[in-house]
Amino acid sequence: MGLDASMSIIVSTPKVDELSSAADVLKRWQLDEGALQLHSGDLGWHSQNGAEATAAAIRMWSCDGEVLAIGLLDGRGLVRLAVAPHRCEDAALARRLTADLDDPAGGVLAGDGGVTVEARGAELLTQLLLERGWERDEPWTTFHRTLSDPVEERGLRVETIEPDRAEVWVAVHWSAFRGSVRTDADRRRTVGRWLTMAGGPFYGDARSLALFDENDDAVAVAAVWSAGPGRPGLLEPIGVHHGHRGRGYGTAVTLAAAATLRDLGASSAGVCVQSSNAGAMATYASAGFTPSAEVTDLRRGPQ
Repeated sequence: MGLDASMSIIVSTPKVDELSSAADVLKRWQLDEGALQLHSGDLGWHSQNGAEATAAAIRMWSCDGEVLAIGLLDGRGLVRLAVAPHRCEDAALARRLTADLDDPAGGVLAGDGGVTVEARGAELLTQLLLERGWERDEPWTTFHRTLSDPVEERGLRVETIEPDRAEVWVAVHWSAFRGSVRTDADRRRTVGRWLTMAGGPFYGDARSLALFDENDDAVAVAAVWSAGPGRPGLLEPIGVHHGHRGRGYGTAVTLAAAATLRDLGASSAGVCVQSSNAGAMATYASAGFTPSAEVTDLRRGPQ
């Protein structure tokens, strides 16, 4: 049943003590057969910025006490969106979302610069934005692996990182995604951000993993986020130390991440990667993940 035209859709920003409730809604929306839309783990990863900043970055569309859609402002010009699965084709909701996202003064995507919407699976919203002149951005590929059967790992040591070992995890992550030398200030800042995340409202459903080679050097890391038993879990992020690439460690840590999600009760594991990232595409395929059809974000140029 579609929304009653007489009902008013309201947009709100949660308080810090409402973050867990927002995450619970996102967990319920995760479906094995559905698109890999905004996941509770995305809120978890964003919470490195602190609970207050994370709450301030969330927008929730509700009607008559029902949450219909949740958006995460991942930077000034990007909103990552999830829509309640049974509301994805609701015309009234799609029109309201379109109006709010397309209005620079609407408080969702502020400013007059270029902006981007990630709205996987929300086909009606996508069509309405395209009709307003938005364009498709670069393609992404979603990978999915069922966890009904045990995951065969590669035999290398995997450690679940606790707060006293945060430096190990963040050092590999820095190398994987930046490749540059860290200063002491960088180290303190990144360890502090990890500890903020680990002490936040989402981390009870997460694990940070580090993979070690035969010399017991940390060579790859992953974070996994459960949405609860029987629901899809998320891999975000996964990285291999810059000096240890090309040796299969990406596949090994991906397998370890999938096995960890299975232990947490997840029904499947999902990850999304830019289709142009050939190395990551090959890694997930070699770890037994199956690619879905490409998806694109939507982009509107400066106003």
